[in-house]
Amino acid sequence: MKENGDEFDFKAFARQAADALRSGKPLAGKDGVFTPMLKMIIESALEGELDDHLDETRKGSKNRRNGHGAKNIQSSLGGFEVLAPRDRNSSFEPRIVGKRQHKISSDIDQQIIALFGRGMSYRDIQQHVGEMYGIEVSEGTITAITDRLYPQIVDWQSRPLESLYPVVWLDAMHFKVREDGVVKTKAVYSILGVTKDGQKEVLGVYFGDHESSRFWRQVLHELKLRGVKDILVICIDNLSGFAEAVEDVFPQTDVQLCLVHQMRNSMKCITEKDLKPMIRDLKKIYTSDNEKTAFHYLEEAESLWGEKYRVVFKSWHRNWDKLTNFYKYPPQLRRLIYTTNPIESYHRMVRKVTKTKGAFSSENAILKQIYLATMNAQTKWNGSIFAWPSIRKDLIAYFDERFEGNDTV
Repeated sequence: MKENGDEFDFKAFARQAADALRSGKPLAGKDGVFTPMLKMIIESALEGELDDHLDETRKGSKNRRNGHGAKNIQSSLGGFEVLAPRDRNSSFEPRIVGKRQHKISSDIDQQIIALFGRGMSYRDIQQHVGEMYGIEVSEGTITAITDRLYPQIVDWQSRPLESLYPVVWLDAMHFKVREDGVVKTKAVYSILGVTKDGQKEVLGVYFGDHESSRFWRQVLHELKLRGVKDILVICIDNLSGFAEAVEDVFPQTDVQLCLVHQMRNSMKCITEKDLKPMIRDLKKIYTSDNEKTAFHYLEEAESLWGEKYRVVFKSWHRNWDKLTNFYKYPPQLRRLIYTTNPIESYHRMVRKVTKTKGAFSSENAILKQIYLATMNAQTKWNGSIFAWPSIRKDLIAYFDERFEGNDTV
């Protein structure tokens, strides 16, 4: 390797690099220690390529060197200028850095998407990319790069699903979106399923301005079109119109209302003074061994608190059948379906990367963030859910042919 016509002294460079590192200079970036070395490597490679090209073309023509042209290059080690050699016939087509190529780093776009997926703001991404690569990127460029996710998102949203999901949870997240200069709150409903092998899988996410049986029918019909033939149990918050839609689209599916949500809704109506003793009494309901005992504790709590909190017990009675559905199942399966905690755990992973956003610019901006968070979540869900062998036995024991018809034990 040569530098300005002289042999490159690697030992001298190593000493200079060590001194620069000790003085606080970074390895990479605009003023990075190794950026000059990359510049020399590229220039030497270009000179070698031109030498080979001239050897091939001199035989049939009088082609020869024709000076150099300055070219700005962006790389993972920062931005720098190289002197690219030229030939008189302009027939030289370098391979290491093409004539119209100005970027040799293939990971900058991926880095931007990764930083975006971690919830970093555009300003933070700009600063990070500037420090690491010595490149200035505009908000428009970041948007354009992350917009390349849309084909992947469309494929993911329409991918084929399995024919049977033993348990499915559905819950909502809420995000602020700026539309026409006004900040609005958007509900995003996500559906989490568990496969016959015990693997968690996000089946889809859907925007819904209002809950209705018509909206839920569309969602459930879409799941059918993507291959879902049967769902054994769906666990939800008390979503308006959902139970009716399930009865129409998946008539054999049991709906279990989340008892944790029921308790939270009850707590909203209880004064601080009565909160602890009343919650203690209500908790006896869903920790009972069977529905009969649970109803006894409901009546007992109502006799103590019913006159003061009629609205609370009216809600418990109205939802009783779907709140206590889980009592008819074996013990391990009960623990899995009495609450929407599994999907709330997934939502916490999403909120971890969206909590820094004041308001999103569009629904698509939300969707990009959720998709990246979901892909990250899927990589962390290695293996089956806790105690799946026991839960699977309970599913087979209770649902028999509906489970075994899609599986072999």
